[in-house]
Amino acid sequence: MDDLDRKLNDNFAGYVVRKDLVKLVRGNAAVPSYVLEYLLGQNCATDDEEEIQEGIERVRDILAAHYVQRAEAGAIRSDIKQKGFQRVIDKVSVDLVEKRDAYEATFENLGISHVLVTEDIVKKNRRLLVSGVWCIADLSYSANEAKNESPYLLKSLKPIQMANFDLDGFIDGRSQFTASEWIDILIRSIGLDPAQLGERAKLFQLTRLVPYCERNYNLVELGPKGTGKSHVFSEFSPHGILISGGEVTPAKLFVNNSNGKIGLVGYWDCVAFDEFAGKNKRPKPDIVDILKNYMANKSFSRGIEQVSAEASLAFVGNTSHDVGYMIGQTDLFEDLPAVYHDSAFIDRIHAYIPGWEVDIIRGDMFSSNYGFIVDYLAEALRTLRTLDYSGLYRERFELSDDLSTRDRDGILKTYSGLMKIIFPGKNATAEEEAKTLEFAMELRCRVKDQLYRIDETFSRTHFRYRLKGGTWQSVTTLEEDSYPRIYHSRDRVPLDGEDVAPAAKLAQQKTTAEDASPHASERNDIQAADAPEVPAVSEEEDDGRGKDEAVGPISLPSPESKLFEGHKTFRENQRGISYESLFGSYLDGVRSVEIIDPYIRNFYQCRNLMELLEVILSHFDYSVPEVKVHLLTAPDEHLDSRQTSYFDQMAESFAPLGLDFSYDLDTTHTIHARHLIINHEWDILLDRGLDIWQRFDANDAFSVEAGMPVMRRVKQFEVVYQRMNQI
Repeated sequence: MDDLDRKLNDNFAGYVVRKDLVKLVRGNAAVPSYVLEYLLGQNCATDDEEEIQEGIERVRDILAAHYVQRAEAGAIRSDIKQKGFQRVIDKVSVDLVEKRDAYEATFENLGISHVLVTEDIVKKNRRLLVSGVWCIADLSYSANEAKNESPYLLKSLKPIQMANFDLDGFIDGRSQFTASEWIDILIRSIGLDPAQLGERAKLFQLTRLVPYCERNYNLVELGPKGTGKSHVFSEFSPHGILISGGEVTPAKLFVNNSNGKIGLVGYWDCVAFDEFAGKNKRPKPDIVDILKNYMANKSFSRGIEQVSAEASLAFVGNTSHDVGYMIGQTDLFEDLPAVYHDSAFIDRIHAYIPGWEVDIIRGDMFSSNYGFIVDYLAEALRTLRTLDYSGLYRERFELSDDLSTRDRDGILKTYSGLMKIIFPGKNATAEEEAKTLEFAMELRCRVKDQLYRIDETFSRTHFRYRLKGGTWQSVTTLEEDSYPRIYHSRDRVPLDGEDVAPAAKLAQQKTTAEDASPHASERNDIQAADAPEVPAVSEEEDDGRGKDEAVGPISLPSPESKLFEGHKTFRENQRGISYESLFGSYLDGVRSVEIIDPYIRNFYQCRNLMELLEVILSHFDYSVPEVKVHLLTAPDEHLDSRQTSYFDQMAESFAPLGLDFSYDLDTTHTIHARHLIINHEWDILLDRGLDIWQRFDANDAFSVEAGMPVMRRVKQFEVVYQRMNQI
């Protein structure tokens, strides 16, 4: 148990559980996580290891005695008849049978139906009427001769969810944590280890929760397989439902005209469509039209009556191409069925989570720390759903007038949802609120930029915000920063001999720095590199790509390019960056390099150093006898440290090749800033030092990321290039 675990247990006693316990008790029971955590919360809500083990055994006994396995349903029915009474855990759905003027329950795994349910139970749990709810039920058996009546009698039924929720207590508990601590707690509550995720990756995970706390929110996530897109919607909350296959009838989703029964959007907080992508799918056009109306107006019409509902919609699916292909050849919605690849439908989407930035789930990514019982967090989100935080930004910020009504709706719904999740007490600092607002704008910007590619009637929109009285800040997607030359294909000026699509011919203008990037000075450099008559900073230097490492059709710089001086910021999850692209141009003719970094201790940090030494060696000028490289770092004080052993191996390996590597350990622990000093001419300041990569498997011989640094995703970091004589 770490400090955050102890702090969480102190402030939310009884509402937290160790997340690895779910795996221990699940066994072969196909039960949603919120059901298991409900049971664990009742039996293992403690930090005492002995009590936890006793609680685990109780939960296992409960599941063994009461959970209904389909294969054993016949034996359990027999037990109910012979014993006269049995408690079961099963998924229960209820129907109103008009002929009998009665409510009848169906137990999915037990395989029984026509069990009478009192009207009072139905009133308290209306979701029983749609698709079913996991419940703990007490059943008895009484034989009767009526053909249409079940011999099973329902004595009691309790949906597996919290009976009440104290929002004030939740907000008060939240106030005891910093924003970063709270985000880590939420990530642990989802079941993931926050230490494995960057700040941006954590926000993507939290955005998946927004449909549960924001009414009528429309979310899309498309990306590779295995990133856990559907997990939150299938097992996280008893207030959401996942439709497998992504296809559903209008009667099931909205209203059944034959009996007037309201569909899924009338009963669930979130309706998610799994496997939504797929060009070969042929959904019925009538549901698309109703869906578009509902997404825009929060209502739908079936027959003569207009019906309103509050369910949020989430569409998740897999992409068939990488992001570079989609940006260069098609668009980010290319995998949607044809009837959904429609600008009217896409414009109603509030946010697009780029699934290619979300890590594929690995075994070591799951948390073994404490987090909220899923049901408790689900109730918190449901209670916050009734509140509106969308206007909070007006106290400090303002949005550009260029934004359309739908753009503003999308931004503010995402902003409102994230503020509820991270800052339910409305206590965010200006900087924290700015990050949240900018992130929300990017998710909507991704949608609008694709509309601009798909439909010629849409014009470019400036996604900008500012602190009141301050300067405007432009917001772009990471894809735009990674592929500046081809991202806005309608704006692109054709290369020599290249044909341009008709859409592009409608707008043959250059993208201005104000349009394109929050890093205006960098984008000015990029545009200058596009124009050969201006001897500005090359594209290679500007966007962090080295020679032969460009991702996408980026033109190579001229040999006469001037070395860049100034500040650069690189965004989390950005690709196309390597030590070669960062430092290569400054290492030509290298004679000496001094590396100052207090954190070169662990194996992966020493591996980073090795890669930098390889880059330095590749720029070795054999007219110089040798290149001297000296490292100043802090000692690793762990007893089993191999730090100096790694350094000695590097020195021995490079010595025959003309690279003289030496090192010193600063035992005073006074060094902090991280520098790379080259030839006593350039001082390159690195805020993260050499630790710029997101986690990847360096031991996998067949991993592209292991062999090609340019294909790795980076953490957010900054670099300052300055000449020594100007310091």
